[in-house]
Amino acid sequence: MLKTPSGGAGHGTAATDSRLMSIGTVLNVLRAEFPDITISKIRFLESEGLVEPQRTPSGYRKFSAQDVERLGHVLRMQRDHYLPLKVIREHLDAMERGEAAPLPTLCRQRDGETVLEPVEGPTAARVGRAELLAAAEIGERELAEWESYGLITALPDGAYDAEAVTVASLVVELGRFGIEPRHLRAMKAAADREAGLVDQVVAPLRRHRNPQTRAHAEARAKELAGLTVKLHAALVQTALGVRLP
Repeated sequence: MLKTPSGGAGHGTAATDSRLMSIGTVLNVLRAEFPDITISKIRFLESEGLVEPQRTPSGYRKFSAQDVERLGHVLRMQRDHYLPLKVIREHLDAMERGEAAPLPTLCRQRDGETVLEPVEGPTAARVGRAELLAAAEIGERELAEWESYGLITALPDGAYDAEAVTVASLVVELGRFGIEPRHLRAMKAAADREAGLVDQVVAPLRRHRNPQTRAHAEARAKELAGLTVKLHAALVQTALGVRLP
């Protein structure tokens, strides 16, 4: 795994070093490129072996600049190439060993195994139920409640889209302010309406026979989704009379 600035392994006790960063500092650094990143997501990536921060004698995580760079690579490959974490980890580990490691192609699930092969459209990274519970630091009861409100929905095979981790983390954060999951049903309904509007725009392209046109539809959907998120955030800020940093 990554070496620390002093040359030691990622695990162990962190010495006093101004170059090392707390998880909160890492969160702020990554948010410049990944606005949806959360502390829970960073902890989840650590639990999956994607990064190994040092630990202080008190047990607090301390990240080096190399750790942050690696996290950026992981998040970028998830966002831009839809690769599962196992494939990303193997790719980065090979690079650190100095091996030739071309970026893997997109992947599909076949008979329970990850198979690398070219695909026409993006296949989102997925997490299992246990991974989702661990990443969000919640129990079965909370997840069942959120599913009953439609905030999180399992895929047909029982797995979850990786974005469910972000949703779960945000529900937890809002809960700390007394906002309960049942209060979020209106937000879910609004999101569904916005998604429906985007789908109306790109549906004709998605039905096209040309694979390039269908790929263009996915790119257009991503662009429109980003614009609707920004508009929604601006409208909420305007209604509250606040400005977010």
